[in-house]
Amino acid sequence: MSDLTELYQALIIDHGRHPRNFCVSDHANCVLEGFNPLCGDRLTLYVTEKNNVIEGITFKGEGCAISMASASMMTEALSGKTVAEAQEIFKLFHEMVTEDSDKDFEALLGKLSALSGVTKYPARVKCATLSWHTLVAALAHSDKPVSTE
Repeated sequence: MSDLTELYQALIIDHGRHPRNFCVSDHANCVLEGFNPLCGDRLTLYVTEKNNVIEGITFKGEGCAISMASASMMTEALSGKTVAEAQEIFKLFHEMVTEDSDKDFEALLGKLSALSGVTKYPARVKCATLSWHTLVAALAHSDKPVSTE
């Protein structure tokens, strides 16, 4: 196993066991639930968005290490970004975990590229993208819970 692969695994394990921004936000103006019936992952995303800028994202829930790590890393990566930037990062992230691409995702996505190995395990893609799909729906002001079905 390469040093980079080990580093990525350690990062995912750390975020999975000790998720960042894992709390309910009383200031959120976008709140939405997401559920992955295949794995049992369930989360509620709390987004504080003002003037098309994501001022903060927190979440609560339970799920597998991939789901929790992805949500945790997403909250860190997107806080302070515009809605348009977040949507572009989502597209890149989704491409990274679902397609075989020659793009340099490490340069494009930074720490989020630690989840690039998910592409080898199609059943885990839904785990990694649950929080992301929930965020996109929340930013669109959807009031329907998100399911990865």
